Amino acid sequence: MLLLISYTASEQPVGFLTYLSFLLIAAKIMAPAPVSFTSVTRDGEETYADIDWDQLGFALTPADYMYVMKCSNKEDFPQGQLVCYGNIEISPFSAVLNYGQGLIEGLKAYRTENGGVLLFRPDENAKRMQMGAQRMCLPSPSVEQFVEAIKQTVLANKRWVPPHGKGSLYLRPLLMGSGPVLGLVPAPECTFMISGTPIGNHFLTNHGAANLYIEDKLPRASPGGTGSIKSITNYSPVFEAVSQAKAKGFSDVLFLDAATGKYIEEVSSSNVFIVKGNVISTPPINGTVLPGITRKSIMELALDMGYQVEEGNIPVEDLMSADEVFCTGTVVIVTPVGSITYQDTRAEYKTGEGTVCNKLRATLSGIQMGLIQDKKGWTVALD
Repeated sequence: MLLLISYTASEQPVGFLTYLSFLLIAAKIMAPAPVSFTSVTRDGEETYADIDWDQLGFALTPADYMYVMKCSNKEDFPQGQLVCYGNIEISPFSAVLNYGQGLIEGLKAYRTENGGVLLFRPDENAKRMQMGAQRMCLPSPSVEQFVEAIKQTVLANKRWVPPHGKGSLYLRPLLMGSGPVLGLVPAPECTFMISGTPIGNHFLTNHGAANLYIEDKLPRASPGGTGSIKSITNYSPVFEAVSQAKAKGFSDVLFLDAATGKYIEEVSSSNVFIVKGNVISTPPINGTVLPGITRKSIMELALDMGYQVEEGNIPVEDLMSADEVFCTGTVVIVTPVGSITYQDTRAEYKTGEGTVCNKLRATLSGIQMGLIQDKKGWTVALD
């Protein structure tokens, strides 16, 4: 499902150029419309798409509908409409294709035990997109418009929200400069869209712990760049390092800071934490680390549990001597790290029952799926 918003923006210089990362996104958006799936009934009430929910991974299975809303010439955004999922048209001279003027977001819809559907902190995604839009000279929907668009997207595709405990409906908002340009200026038209696909509960690993490799030659982000926003230009540059690591049998790559190469920053698409005794530490949000919504939530839950939580530079040496390491993110949720390899040294960490990682994951997942009372007002129930 896609949501589209068009808007006219003033022309201002853009300083960051790329197009490769959009190709992956475009391939998903422009792919042929999926075949129709029949519906089946579970428990005599709820209707689901007829797929094998036990075999869900992290693969694209587009949901049925797109929610479309367009605007131009600085008008207010009107009420959108639902249409069947399908191709979109975009100019070969669009700013997103030529100069990488685009942002992505990621969030999920969860099925509760009683068949209801919950969103997790969608307002935080809206605020983060607004922050990125300012950096990329893009207009963006208001928080209210963003959240309402997400709600309508999920409700229209409710049969694609997996049964309780089987996974979630992953939602991918995309904000891009879709209008044509030739010079280094922001696009005259912007498009905002939301697509949805069901995914399983595990991404980095298959029910186990991640096995990471530290990349010490290719940094993920540099000071003054776009590492702290979800620019589409942040992702394709990690393909080389991740592909090489996976070819060697590793789950993913942990990147170091570009300035000194001494401190850990992020895994390719998730934040990282270390545990030493009662202290949980994570790299600071300093312009090169993404302010993850799961990261923010885990820090608050850890404080509630009585742990000492610290944000600060973490030398590789402290990482290698930690008791536990785990990753956080929308897709990975809270994933334990079983081992990390740095140059010729391999460190192993505690995983499994009784670990801090397991306690935090159980609490966060419980809130997201409605198993634990949400005392923080993080979840949004859909009618």
